[in-house]
Amino acid sequence: MSLRIYAIAYLIFLYAPIILLPIFAFNDATIIAFPLSGFTTDWFKALLTTKALHTAVQNSLYIAAVTALLSTTLGVCAARAGAMYAFPFKRSILGLVMLPLVLPEIIVAVSLLVVIVQIFDFGLSNWTVIAAHVLISTPFCIAILNGAFQNLDPAMEEAAMDLGESRWSAFRLVTLPLVMPGIISSMLIAFTISLDEFIIAFFLTGANPTMPVYIWGLLRFPSSLPVVMALGTILVALSIVLLTLAEILRRRGMARAGLRDKGGFL
Repeated sequence: MSLRIYAIAYLIFLYAPIILLPIFAFNDATIIAFPLSGFTTDWFKALLTTKALHTAVQNSLYIAAVTALLSTTLGVCAARAGAMYAFPFKRSILGLVMLPLVLPEIIVAVSLLVVIVQIFDFGLSNWTVIAAHVLISTPFCIAILNGAFQNLDPAMEEAAMDLGESRWSAFRLVTLPLVMPGIISSMLIAFTISLDEFIIAFFLTGANPTMPVYIWGLLRFPSSLPVVMALGTILVALSIVLLTLAEILRRRGMARAGLRDKGGFL
């Protein structure tokens, strides 16, 4: 009974702020307070006419798309190597690769800022944000793809090569179709992580801010809070859709491999 009460209280504490987003996003007042004054969609319409927001959205989508592609590519290589090959210090190397999962983002952001600006003397741009997002997204991609590759029989590729296919051709024709649901799921997760990430983008963004950094800038102006609520509502809805699609694809990949689903992504 006590565990059930704790679980309910935890869920309320976790999701209550998110539930408040759409409530105030449709509220016809600039003050975030109860009681609500009325219903309106003007704050969503204001998003359509804000050019700075459009630039931030385009910037975030570009960064997220490149991050998803690069992170998933690295994740495929790492997961395949970890599942199908034996090499010295394998566990130690894979452990180091997964280390960003447990490192605080503020530490990663400050460290990368020092390395990029002070040591290599590079300017901040979209590519500095992409490099950092790839660093933190790749472990998630590996965690998702590990299950897909560990349940494949290496003999399938070997049989294809015995029939005259090259190693790349055997991978493309045999392995890739089997792990494709995991790859798409991995890309969606990496895309969502990059799209929503704020701390690293705040430290490493150049002249063009990402969408979370732009939202933070709006918070300094109380009159812009309803617009922030409207934009936050769209972001939450988009994240839920992407994560749901990723989970569906992950489960489909598990079912295709004939495995029993034991939980979420990790």
